[in-house]
Amino acid sequence: MWRKLGIHVDMEERGSDEDVVANIEFEERLFTRKDEVLQELKRREGSRHEERKRSLFTDPTRPDPYKLNLSRKPSLSLRVVDPIMFGTRGLLRCYKLALQQTQGSLSSSAAMASSYSLSPSRVSAYSTGSPNPSGAPKRVGTHNGSFHCDEALGCFMIRLTNKFSGAEIVRSRDPKILDTLDAVLDVGGVYDPDSDRYDHHQKGFTEVFGHGFNTKLSSAGLVYKHYGMEIIAKELQLDEGHPYVLRLYLAVYRSFVEAIDAIDNGVNQYDTDLPPKYVNNTNLSSRVGRLNLDWMDPDQSSEKENAAFEKAMVLAGSEFLENVRYYVKSWLPARSIVMESLEARGDVDPSGEIMVLNKFCPWKLHLFELEEELKVDPLIKYVLYQDDRGKQWRVQAVAVSPDKFESRKPLPLPWRGLRDENLSKEAGISGCVFVHMSGFIGGNQTYDGALAMAKAALKF
Repeated sequence: MWRKLGIHVDMEERGSDEDVVANIEFEERLFTRKDEVLQELKRREGSRHEERKRSLFTDPTRPDPYKLNLSRKPSLSLRVVDPIMFGTRGLLRCYKLALQQTQGSLSSSAAMASSYSLSPSRVSAYSTGSPNPSGAPKRVGTHNGSFHCDEALGCFMIRLTNKFSGAEIVRSRDPKILDTLDAVLDVGGVYDPDSDRYDHHQKGFTEVFGHGFNTKLSSAGLVYKHYGMEIIAKELQLDEGHPYVLRLYLAVYRSFVEAIDAIDNGVNQYDTDLPPKYVNNTNLSSRVGRLNLDWMDPDQSSEKENAAFEKAMVLAGSEFLENVRYYVKSWLPARSIVMESLEARGDVDPSGEIMVLNKFCPWKLHLFELEEELKVDPLIKYVLYQDDRGKQWRVQAVAVSPDKFESRKPLPLPWRGLRDENLSKEAGISGCVFVHMSGFIGGNQTYDGALAMAKAALKF
């Protein structure tokens, strides 16, 4: 009955009947078939539930490889009190709670990501991928043992595609097993996109993303290079040939995937032999690495190792999709605002070096791209925009490049670190609020005041 309804129920014994808890994964069909669900739950009242645990692996009889059983549909896990204890009235309350929990939340990528983490034996592809037309799930391989962010993300991303939607993940280093799989990532010593082999450890491998990027690719970058356009097109709901798809394809590589490639291949972020001034272990690659089994843990089984890898896929994949959806929903719509503001720069100041945003938005990368595309000369030095929270105006110095802190023309040194009346007196401009110690940003109570600060700064 439950399978016909499309609902998975996992009952867990905890001693007495009163301690039994049902973990019901509510899929979309649940909310349109509540009467059938309630009838089935009532039928089960009064009977003792036998313990039933669903294996994480699709082939538990074979120790190597272990195949993660990954579902292709999103679900929401909700822990509710067993019907033995509360009966129909309690079930109705639980059903109402489920509806309240899901309304408005399934459209949020953050809420979606949190819902998957509640069901560790199921990993959704998160995105609207077409089912495998052949019906039989594909099998994607990667190595067992310690894992890194690149293969965790690569396995997640490849399952977002039509070809590998809902694919099983097979973890092994056995060449005989790998040869039977539909795709292999980060192991096998072969890079051949025609046969979906995406390793980067072999001698002579020098593949890069292209489009001006020169970082050596990891397995994540290889998957993204060949399937990223399809993934982005699905999120935009556009054809792969649309110019927006290419724009986001490049932006997501620049902002997310390239760092994973570089870290996995040991590429330093800066060309220097000097030691770093501080240690950063908060990046995604570090956090995925910490999901590996602790050497002090007495349980070093393959089962536990695969469960950890599944968590790594969820972590890397959810952050990847958060990044993609930020660019789809926030970054891309800002381009037209920046374009209009750039075209109107001559109306702001005859120098053409001051730009005013009529609405605050993510503007930096768009500005650099548009300056290059339109051959803007002279380059923009200051961008003005209103801070909606404080209703004040900001004047921000443009950086020399998207990844640098250094400004093209910082606000004047005598202003830096001053506030309010002291700053207004030093600058000779009323309404000044502050200038940062580095000179990259300042504020004024009015638009006219912020514009006066920018004009005065150009003359220093």
